[in-house]
Amino acid sequence: MDYWLQVGRVATALFVITDSLGNLPFFIGLTDGTTTAERRRINNEAILTGLILLIFFVLAGNLILDLFGMTMEDLKIGGGLLLFVIAVEILMRGKVVVEKKEDVGVVPLGCPLLVGPGAITTTLMMTRIYDLSAVALGAAICFTLIWLILFFDEKIYQILGRNGAMIITKIAAIIIAAISVNFVITGIRATFKI
Repeated sequence: MDYWLQVGRVATALFVITDSLGNLPFFIGLTDGTTTAERRRINNEAILTGLILLIFFVLAGNLILDLFGMTMEDLKIGGGLLLFVIAVEILMRGKVVVEKKEDVGVVPLGCPLLVGPGAITTTLMMTRIYDLSAVALGAAICFTLIWLILFFDEKIYQILGRNGAMIITKIAAIIIAAISVNFVITGIRATFKI
């Protein structure tokens, strides 16, 4: 498969799963009452946390799979089921409340809002399917796009409005559900040689 197609697929899948546009109301709500400089610092912490987590799984993901004796099919089935649960949760979730604003950059913004089980599972699966450098570059492109969204968060949120952000969240959840079903089906077919 063409290298740049791999990069594009990784970046697109991670961008959908991290749901940065859908999470925008949470980012704005969790940084409410902070100055622009403080909000940007918190957003940068979230981006850095998420990117470091994903790069760790790009580099060590196969080692982790081998350590626990897992196959790609195991990961597809388990990851697909997990992604499906996440998609349902996204469709039904409520507001996230955090007491201390200065603590939100790493948790919950960096992890689990940006990089949660879905993004980690997807990254692990992609390291088994695509070139390692393509996965790393795709993750970097995805997080550059997320950084841009968070840099212009208030302007984007004004354009989208609460309803627009909610619609994007629901559409992303449906796409994640479809990806999860595909993972499970391909995992089962490979396992049982169907």
